[in-house]
Amino acid sequence: MKTTEMMATYPAEINLDRRLLAGAVEALVECAQACTACADACLSEEMVADLRKCIRSNLDCADICDTTARVLSRHTGYDANISRAQLEACVQACRSCGEQCESHAAMHEHCRVCAEACRACERACADLLAAMN
Repeated sequence: MKTTEMMATYPAEINLDRRLLAGAVEALVECAQACTACADACLSEEMVADLRKCIRSNLDCADICDTTARVLSRHTGYDANISRAQLEACVQACRSCGEQCESHAAMHEHCRVCAEACRACERACADLLAAMN
């Protein structure tokens, strides 16, 4: 990804560690992709009705991660309160989706992979939140 390189080109000061910030953005993008792909894979399963909550969780998490990545990629006129609230929502979405996917992981490999992406993203967002305080 070009995240670190792009953040290095930002001409003004960024109030956060750029590497930590870039790592979080990359985890967010990866999680959004994994959740989108997992939701699609769930829709292809024979017992799709049993996966409704997982699909919903995947789609919510993907949208929240995608939005969070975009918010964290903008630095001009930065508002820490908005970034903090968005990160908190993302931590919760990743936690919920990770739990939902883990409950299906023994039966569906795509859920296992997605749960791992959710957990990694949850940690990256929590680490960035801790650095903001």
